Amino acid sequence: MSSSVLYDAPGPKARVRNLIYTVVGSAAVLGLIVFAVYRLNVKGQLEPEVWNIFNNAGVRTNIRDGVLATLKAFALAGVLSLVLGLLLAVARLSDHKPVRWLATGFIELFRAVPLLITIYGLWVVFLTYRDNLGVIGDSTAFWALVIGLTVYNGCVQAEVLRAGINAVPRGQVEAAYALGLRKSQVMMTLLLPQAVRSMLPTVISQLVVTLKDTSLGYMILYPELLYAARTMANNIIVNGENPITPVVIVVGAIYVALCMALSSLASWIERRGRRAKTGVVVAAAAEPATSDVVPGQRPGDGSTAGALSKD
Repeated sequence: MSSSVLYDAPGPKARVRNLIYTVVGSAAVLGLIVFAVYRLNVKGQLEPEVWNIFNNAGVRTNIRDGVLATLKAFALAGVLSLVLGLLLAVARLSDHKPVRWLATGFIELFRAVPLLITIYGLWVVFLTYRDNLGVIGDSTAFWALVIGLTVYNGCVQAEVLRAGINAVPRGQVEAAYALGLRKSQVMMTLLLPQAVRSMLPTVISQLVVTLKDTSLGYMILYPELLYAARTMANNIIVNGENPITPVVIVVGAIYVALCMALSSLASWIERRGRRAKTGVVVAAAAEPATSDVVPGQRPGDGSTAGALSKD
């Protein structure tokens, strides 16, 4: 019987009890799904004409534009948050106290402030000074959302990378310094590569959070996917009602698909990293070399170990 360091292996009674809990839990979830479908059918949310709205070209165009706006904000915020996180992580590990204190204060401040408040505050600032800042049109909401996501998620990514750097065995760092490497060389060639590789799942998980947080853009009128869904649900009327439920289901499925695609990409990158060839390549075995030494003769001197022959 296999054992675990986290918990004891269940015995016969525990396995039966776990099986009962699994069956009861599955039945409860299935019952909730059936009840939800029944209520949707009673409310007329499953009627064909309600779902037929997605055959409209305008509705499909709005969903497409919302997805593109979401991916645009996510792509820029994701890249900038990784760059900012890398800089903050290195700064927080700096030997210079002012740099370390400044990075620590920045990280703790923006991790404590709710992301929605940060985005809304930036939006108000851009609206107030957009003529001086050169921000015009819809880019006001776009840059407020991107910078807000960058600042918050960059602080989180900095803590993730810092944890990965501190997890590198101290002996490797001491060996690198013993070889005469500078701190910048140790950081770039030894610490950061190992930190990124070990913390890659957590980094990708935070990128998934960044993707989902783009939905906060609807609060500042950025036309991302959730804003497009709310606009369609409020403006379309079918059978005298707004088709809120179908729109929410479809948009929710799109968000799930995007997050699953990003998670699959992370798993693929991690598998490729594990398959990477590392270490010393061992040479193939070869046939033993033949010796030209005559039996009974010492190598290199041509003398014979036995009795000398007489002329």
